[in-house]
Amino acid sequence: MVEIRCSALLFDLDGVLVDSTPAVVRVWTKWAVEHGFDPEEVVHRAHGRPSISTIRDYLPNADHELENLVVLNGEIEDLDGVTALPGTRDLLRALPANRWTIVTSCARPLAEVRIRAGGLPVPEKLVTSSDIQHGKPHPEPYLKGAEVLGFPIQNCVVFEDVPAGIRSGKGAGATVVAFRSTLKDPELKDAGADWIVDNCSAVSFAVKPAPGERLVLSLDPEPARRENLSR
Repeated sequence: MVEIRCSALLFDLDGVLVDSTPAVVRVWTKWAVEHGFDPEEVVHRAHGRPSISTIRDYLPNADHELENLVVLNGEIEDLDGVTALPGTRDLLRALPANRWTIVTSCARPLAEVRIRAGGLPVPEKLVTSSDIQHGKPHPEPYLKGAEVLGFPIQNCVVFEDVPAGIRSGKGAGATVVAFRSTLKDPELKDAGADWIVDNCSAVSFAVKPAPGERLVLSLDPEPARRENLSR
């Protein structure tokens, strides 16, 4: 087991707290086919980034806001299979409300829909792509997350599942724990993850969180047996 002391936790949403991969794949595959792009490549690039960034990459001369609205509406309407990942509810339930938030590349309407679809609480100080100028892998999202909670980023732990988010957290100055929910260990290590675990079920508290005191996290980095993993 690995022990980490910190002041606050900053969670990505998709692939960390909720499993929205089937919906993401469906929406981006449809968009890619309609525009003549390789769906697998588009889906891979879209993971962990603001949707408008992916659209700009593929359609530099298009009406980006209009295309983004098409993708956003598609994702808001497609909630089939969106569910909380293992251990998520228990971990968030154990945390003081002022010690954690979600930092996501989703627009705020989509983020709130997916959080509720997973049966999770919407944090008061949620940070979305609607709240920043530069999306992941830029450090701004996680710097913003630490700022809204009132803690130095160096005292925060980021939880991510894809390279763009890992690089955002590391660039900001946080300790980054990566989840195996989306990619394999080599890609997560190459992106700079400090630790790699399966999901929220591998994160617990060595000491019960108390107001005003630092959090003491306990991580289990050993992979679970494959049949016990959600994906």
